[in-house]
Amino acid sequence: MEKFLVHTIGKFYNAVSYISKTYAANKAIGLFTKPRKGRITEEQNEFLGTAFQEELQFENKPIMTYRWLGKKETILLGHGWESNSARWRSLILKLKSNDYNIIALDAPAHGYSKSNSFNAVLYSEYINVVAQRFQPDIVVGHSVGGMAAVFCQNKYRLKSIQKLILLGVPSEFKNVLKRYTDMLGYNQRIINELNSIIIERFGNEPNSFSTAKYLETIHSKGLIIHDEDDDVIPYNDAIQINQSFKNSKLITTKGLGHSLNNETVAGYISDFIEA
Repeated sequence: MEKFLVHTIGKFYNAVSYISKTYAANKAIGLFTKPRKGRITEEQNEFLGTAFQEELQFENKPIMTYRWLGKKETILLGHGWESNSARWRSLILKLKSNDYNIIALDAPAHGYSKSNSFNAVLYSEYINVVAQRFQPDIVVGHSVGGMAAVFCQNKYRLKSIQKLILLGVPSEFKNVLKRYTDMLGYNQRIINELNSIIIERFGNEPNSFSTAKYLETIHSKGLIIHDEDDDVIPYNDAIQINQSFKNSKLITTKGLGHSLNNETVAGYISDFIEA
């Protein structure tokens, strides 16, 4: 049923593009950048209530942060698409038991952070605001949260960050965009107009936004964890990132999928941080 609905939406916007390709493309990018999930449930809210909560700002947009105090290094956690800071619960409990200082943030248009839309560039600005406030030694990012963390470090070169941990992270934005346009079956009129909108809004074409390319000049120690069976971000993305990220190690999992949200992965992360 969902697949049928997706194809129907794609066909509708394709038809609209022959009347106004700009209107159709703006609707298409709106669909691409507005999460349907990611709001906090009652159970998640209860866990997040155990943290010190502080609201920061980027261009008058609220950024919600959560802080669990510890005496060791400061670790910043950035979740992925249609998620929120509560997704880190098991990792937070493990790190907290080892007395680390932990910060998590809700991404734009997710959790209690506000924005009309979501993209990795805006997320990177949110991460920078939080990093400037708390000066993390280590950053952990899942999926587009990891991509945004790399975008942030590429732009701002934060000196406090010594280790960067990337979980199921996409290498190339152009491939993320292509998977979206292929899934909806958009015609070339919409695709071309989408590229023009991205250039207009962000000053660069889609293939300029590359996690792997940005990591070539980042000298933090890196850990990359990616599952062979990831059906959201292909495993080959991890290989590309590992090849570009000179001081990094790749751990390959099997059967954990894209979320990588379990005790085994938490153990890999903890071991890397402790090393």
